[in-house]
Amino acid sequence: MRKTIETYGLITEGDRVAVGLSGGKDSMALLLLLKRYQCYSPFKFHLEALTVDMGFNNFDLEAAKSFCLKIEVPYTIIKTDIAKVVFEIRDEKNPCALCANMRRGALAQAMNEKNLNLLALGHHADDALSTLFLNMLYSGKMNTLEYKSYLSRTNIHVIRPFLDASEAQIVGTIHSEHIPVLKSPCPMDKHTKREDVAIMLKDLYREVPNSRKNLLTAMRNEDQCNLFVTQALIKK
Repeated sequence: MRKTIETYGLITEGDRVAVGLSGGKDSMALLLLLKRYQCYSPFKFHLEALTVDMGFNNFDLEAAKSFCLKIEVPYTIIKTDIAKVVFEIRDEKNPCALCANMRRGALAQAMNEKNLNLLALGHHADDALSTLFLNMLYSGKMNTLEYKSYLSRTNIHVIRPFLDASEAQIVGTIHSEHIPVLKSPCPMDKHTKREDVAIMLKDLYREVPNSRKNLLTAMRNEDQCNLFVTQALIKK
């Protein structure tokens, strides 16, 4: 994580970072490791956690509250009616896109109110591969997750410090550090196209030796090309 942050300049002096804390393993591990990185980072930065409460009745956030209190990170819960809008009012057959946009909007509004400029998300390398295949299969595009992106409408940057880490590494961290993980209340959990693609990729990895490593290499080469082009345009 430290190498990724420093290689891609994800965090700089004076940044005010919010971790989008869903309660899942990725965001909980990210919050802990960013808190530790804060202690020896070459840059001083502010860190806090934000959770979007989508309005599900069975979403218990007590473990997240206790965890943030234990590691001394300010924590804010953003109350919304996203679940009602998506599943009742709109009755979306494919609710994930709308839900993601509404959650991102709620986070952006809270961040602007708190003068936070960086939103840190827990996406890892396996998420990036799944996203790449999702876009190729369903949209005909070779797009994946970026290390850092800019949301022009809200003047917020999104960073993904775990993008070079594997899901297995994060699971190992959860167990070794005894990090609590919250169960998702969403009825779509484990029943999405993303989950289907992840299962497909795991089957591919078993069938084709070194396929995961080779896919990551190909994807990273594309990322490097895009990064160099972006830097060149900025210099001009």
